[in-house]
Amino acid sequence: MYAVLDIETTGGKFNEEGITEIAIFRFDGEKIVDRFISLVNPERDIQPYVARLTGISPKMVKTAPKFPQIAKRIVEITEGAVLVAHNAQFDYRMLRTEYNRLGYDFERKSLCTVDLAKALLPDAEAYKLGKLVKSLGIAVAKRHRAEGDALATLELFKVLLQKDSAKEIIQSQVRDAEMGELSKRQVDMVESVPEEAGVYYLHNKEGDIIYIGHGKQLKKQVNRHFTNNSKIGRAIQKETRKITYELTGSPLVAMLKAIEEGRRVKPNYNKKLNGKTSILAKESIARSFQDKDLLILDKGRNMNERSAVLIRNGRLEGYGFTSLNHQINNIPILESLLTPLENNADSTALISEYLDNNGVLKVIDLKKDQ
Repeated sequence: MYAVLDIETTGGKFNEEGITEIAIFRFDGEKIVDRFISLVNPERDIQPYVARLTGISPKMVKTAPKFPQIAKRIVEITEGAVLVAHNAQFDYRMLRTEYNRLGYDFERKSLCTVDLAKALLPDAEAYKLGKLVKSLGIAVAKRHRAEGDALATLELFKVLLQKDSAKEIIQSQVRDAEMGELSKRQVDMVESVPEEAGVYYLHNKEGDIIYIGHGKQLKKQVNRHFTNNSKIGRAIQKETRKITYELTGSPLVAMLKAIEEGRRVKPNYNKKLNGKTSILAKESIARSFQDKDLLILDKGRNMNERSAVLIRNGRLEGYGFTSLNHQINNIPILESLLTPLENNADSTALISEYLDNNGVLKVIDLKKDQ
């Protein structure tokens, strides 16, 4: 099931726009089974150039329903359907923005007819909706109005459905709900990252690292950058041109590695990765780790490997990877394999907090085992 839609907006600053008109046609692949068309009172100014383009004036929307009044209907007509739109990431972003203002997380799979047309109509001269449908002989009424553009998109979609006889290309172009707002370039970058624990690096066009992060599920963590609407989030989205990563197997090792590399590299957009730890927490850590010799073992980068974090006399020494039991059992050998880490109260506190809230394979008290 598909929900083919078009949205007209007020224009203005990114994520400060409002919806002025929406049209949705619920389409089962053969026929329209439901429809919803409405002007919307955006409760904000319509940019003059937008009013000239669409013909939608402040007077026209003054008595129209506000978005909260139509929100339930939109949820109902799109339920269980893939959103289809021309430049779908824009329409999807607008809907999510409006629902976010209501405190509701609107999520749907989506499909962009621009991307689909590029895959199925590679010889087209242009992919703007007006020029594309004209080249296919599709008539458009009420151009730059939601109903007219949504119907044109629907007719275009029918052509594309016929072109993709095996439905393989269309299926490959459907975006999961969390990626619907991303550009094609951003989707490609996110898809290049695995859903495993590790450290990731965001690079600008010159190749410089502008952010170092870590996570238990790298793909999900990276995706958050491209759906973050904060000022720094939008800056990162604009500058990121490449993503690289290193797997660690262990989220704990990923955190420690990211902190150490962030300290050394000092990327422009990094927040203080070691965070803020309360004095009470630091005092507690000092007592719990004082004079301790601990070996923390966790998952490695493959089935045969283990990660290791070593604390000697209450001080963080470093982390490393081992695949042999005798390396684990012989601390001098293990120490030679470690990547040194700066010892400080914040890092030690984070380790203790992690151990309190997350499982690892094993924590060995080396003094007890002597």
